[in-house]
Amino acid sequence: MTFGARMLKTGIAVTLALYITEWFHLTSPVIAAVAAIFAMQPSIYRSWRYLIEQLQTNTLGAIIALLAGMVFSKEPIAVGLVCVVVIMICLKLNMGDTIGLTLVTVVAVMEASGQWQFALTRFSLSLVGILSAFLINLLLFPPKPRVQFVGQVRHIFDKLSLLMRTVISDEIRENVFRNEKRGLEDAINSLSDKFKLMEEDLKKLKKPKFSESRQLVVYKQMLKTLRKGYEVLDAVEQHYFQADRPEQLNQDFDAHLERLIRFHEHILLKFDDKLKPNYLEADLLEKDNDEFLRKMHEHYAEKKIGILRLSIVSAEMYDYGHQLERLNRLADHSPLVMEEQGMT
Repeated sequence: MTFGARMLKTGIAVTLALYITEWFHLTSPVIAAVAAIFAMQPSIYRSWRYLIEQLQTNTLGAIIALLAGMVFSKEPIAVGLVCVVVIMICLKLNMGDTIGLTLVTVVAVMEASGQWQFALTRFSLSLVGILSAFLINLLLFPPKPRVQFVGQVRHIFDKLSLLMRTVISDEIRENVFRNEKRGLEDAINSLSDKFKLMEEDLKKLKKPKFSESRQLVVYKQMLKTLRKGYEVLDAVEQHYFQADRPEQLNQDFDAHLERLIRFHEHILLKFDDKLKPNYLEADLLEKDNDEFLRKMHEHYAEKKIGILRLSIVSAEMYDYGHQLERLNRLADHSPLVMEEQGMT
């Protein structure tokens, strides 16, 4: 885990919550601090959604806890049973993300043993923490998943390029390859999470403009293409080296992978506005893809050993090329100025 804006904002939100409790002379400020920690979210939309859901579940939990405290006082068994009931209600309302903080409110309110003024103070502390986190997240270094997404695309492509250019030639050390491949998978999963955040911010906070909707299509294809490249590496690791093959076939596979990754690199440079649109380049890749499959079929007709394993690898490579062609069309017809990297 690396230090980022979200960590800094969490600390500031906790500080703000503690100051507010001091200004209003509220007891047990730790409840506000805990609420601020829970409430810090990775995007503006999720912060807003979390705020609304917490207002609902915390209010409901506080009411249930107050009534239970009036009847059962603060008996441990009663506290546990109320927590179970509140968890069930949160799950029924599809608000599972709010359970942790809601239970903090429930336990704090039940400690009041039915004293509604004391219980209201404890409930207010949770709201102070939630609102502090929301305001800090909105006003201080607001999350920019689009900028983060673009920066990660470049980083992930560098990892993919290294592995793609060395996997068939067997130049890279086996332990290094596995570690890098595992890191690549984690990075792609993280990129997928960033895309979801970006999609939520654009579609649910406001009605997206046509240009913004087109950008989402481009970013989605970028993600899909990177994931397809990873699947090529996975197919090579699982099947390629277990198949019987001549040296010429190794050269054909290696050369085609080099063409694919180079084309991928050129597409990203188009998005950086460093290369001009080149339709002929896409036509050549499509021909290369078809020619590659034709050579593979000729080899399969001559030699039956390893056909299934090698066909899996070649099919993944062909599909990777197909996804690259789609991304290239988007680059040629939907100009997209990539935002500057640097804000994380």
